[in-house]
Amino acid sequence: MSKIIGLTGGIGSGKTTVAHFFEEVGIPVFYSDEVAKVVTNKDQTLQIIKKVFGATVFDGAQLDRKKLAEVVFADENQLLKLNNIIHPLVKIEFELWKSTHKTEPFLIKESAVLFESGSYKECDFVINVIAPLDERINRVIKRDSIAKEQVEARINNQWNDEMRSKNSHFNINNDTLLNVKKQVIEILKSLKNI
Repeated sequence: MSKIIGLTGGIGSGKTTVAHFFEEVGIPVFYSDEVAKVVTNKDQTLQIIKKVFGATVFDGAQLDRKKLAEVVFADENQLLKLNNIIHPLVKIEFELWKSTHKTEPFLIKESAVLFESGSYKECDFVINVIAPLDERINRVIKRDSIAKEQVEARINNQWNDEMRSKNSHFNINNDTLLNVKKQVIEILKSLKNI
């Protein structure tokens, strides 16, 4: 049976970069955040979102992700409502994906909210990616074309680095790409010896 390795880190920490390094060495990666976007776009999900959050988070028939983000990251209860819609759907997709990779010794489950969603409980080990806060904020502003205040609101709705670090088996310091690669190789050696 495959060992499930959770891969997490705060928004903008570089989880995707780390995930790509694991893929380069042949370990399959399930991108929870990408799958969440896909399941959100399904008609059934959109109907539930409209029922819970109203038509104001839609632009015609299209979900306005920025408006939805403004609503949920401004109110913890609204975020919880959205998570209760999306997380169970992502879990179903993960179980399907996992069943197609049964022969792999290790599988990576990438998720920004691995701890917050409770998904860490399904993992044998957890790897946390850490990067300086100002660097993370700048990355997300550039990537998502949003204001600093919006990035900070998202950060405030996630566990902080200290909480994630304490609850992880491994921590990767995302300072340089070369160093990240070295850390990935070291973690793999450790995992193979466990």
